Amino acid sequence: MAISPYLCRTFTFTELSLPDYNSRPMKFPSSSLYRKPQLTVRCTAVESDFDPKKFRHNLTRSDNYNRKGFGHKEETLKLMNREFTSDIIKTLKENGNEYTWGNVTVKLAESYGFCWGVERAVQIAYEARKQFPSERIWITNEIIHNPTVNKRLEEMEVQHIPLEDGNKQFEVVDKGDVVILPAFGASVQEMVTLSEKNVQIVDTTCPWVSKVWNVVEKHKQGDYTSIIHGKYAHEETVATASFAKKYIVVKNMKEAAYVCDYILGGQLDGSSSTKEAFSEVIPPTTKLAADAIFPLNGFDPDKDLIKAGIANQTTMLKGETEEIGLLVERTMMRKYGVENVSNHFVSFNTICDATQERQDAMYKLVDQKMDLMLVVGGWNSSNTSHLQEISEERGIPSYWVDSEQRIGPGNRISYKLNHGELVEKENWLPAGPITIGVTSGASTPDKVVEDVLIRVFDIKREELLLQEAVAA
Repeated sequence: MAISPYLCRTFTFTELSLPDYNSRPMKFPSSSLYRKPQLTVRCTAVESDFDPKKFRHNLTRSDNYNRKGFGHKEETLKLMNREFTSDIIKTLKENGNEYTWGNVTVKLAESYGFCWGVERAVQIAYEARKQFPSERIWITNEIIHNPTVNKRLEEMEVQHIPLEDGNKQFEVVDKGDVVILPAFGASVQEMVTLSEKNVQIVDTTCPWVSKVWNVVEKHKQGDYTSIIHGKYAHEETVATASFAKKYIVVKNMKEAAYVCDYILGGQLDGSSSTKEAFSEVIPPTTKLAADAIFPLNGFDPDKDLIKAGIANQTTMLKGETEEIGLLVERTMMRKYGVENVSNHFVSFNTICDATQERQDAMYKLVDQKMDLMLVVGGWNSSNTSHLQEISEERGIPSYWVDSEQRIGPGNRISYKLNHGELVEKENWLPAGPITIGVTSGASTPDKVVEDVLIRVFDIKREELLLQEAVAA
């Protein structure tokens, strides 16, 4: 039986509770349906003659699909420059990325902020509104992970597909509407739904993301299971997994080591040694079809881990992706012999240039002398979280904020740590002259960084005025 493949998620060390899809209209499953596990490795195996690559190939050549804009690039870029550029950032760049305002010296990372893929996505979304001034425009997820940009699109009446119990309600989308696919891409399932509705699709997917989809396709052609290094519920990872035939999503080295330990029969770290134990982490999988849940042949680790290829969510930490790839490669060498590793392991470079450049620049920045670090970017931004992680690992006081509204009143800040904890701190800016390192995530406009720095300058200016008043 041929069915359209809908993404299966399996959850570990937790109860799996699925809603009754027979009793109500179809909704896509959400991670909000499950309790957060302590350790999760998610996998699936697809048995269907549906070809996601062929479907997308045909979709991109249809009359109701656009991924290159509508001829308004110059006009929309001028508008974006007015809204998102910064005189402070311009001054820093003109002075070797370091400048002093009053008693505050700012050191800006060599690579920071808006990447090409993000700028392209936002620009095409702006073009869509220009091209379709009166049509209803929807977007399947946030265009990028930045609250300032997303709010701007909301002001332009670009609406999010509504959610109910964590599930997207695609029934609100009508024929003739316009639907934007964000920079992270969209799952094959969502593309199928939108294609069937005969809507105008505006695809802003970053080319680096679609490059990963091509790698997953190569895995499929060689009968390799895709080991995807990513965050399970991240839009990009969900989209990438939807193109795979067999896959496992691992979030970090700990989860990758669990998989590799099974491959080696418990000879890596002893975390798993039997198929039964593996099955406790990865229960039998299911697949959501259009009108019911059909149990399929689940992921079989004895068969499906004989050959493996590495892919990644493009915003993950470069070094960790490389470490996972090396671990899997060494595992296959140990299992099958060095001379046979090419028959059991394949790896292609899918690390985004922009992500890599910003991480490399951050490593250089943390080597310099400074009093603290400001990391500016959306709190749900994966690439920004890894910039914060680099600073935290160096022991530098580091403050991750998504906007200037997190600073104040007075010398107070609300910020996020890499692992997700929200913290409030009084007197976070030291007294006297200070040196601040600054970077921003790939989805962060320069104007947001400027607004954050202005708050810092205001606090330090008030400090100087108070000192002068006391001295007088």
